[in-house]
Amino acid sequence: MAKVEFKEERCKGCGLCTIVCPEDIIALAARINKMGYHPAEVKEMDKCTGCTLCARICPDCVIKVYR
Repeated sequence: MAKVEFKEERCKGCGLCTIVCPEDIIALAARINKMGYHPAEVKEMDKCTGCTLCARICPDCVIKVYR
């Protein structure tokens, strides 16, 4: 089963990962991180296929995908 981890304290909430996710399981959180942004988070980890599209598009390299 794939697993996605975000370095939430560095996420700027650009939303690019939410757009490219083919399973539509990534969303911006309601909470705010230390930088003042809404970080991305995975809503349903069990639906993640491990495609790594989110990690590849992230401009700040805050996403790691484990397969």
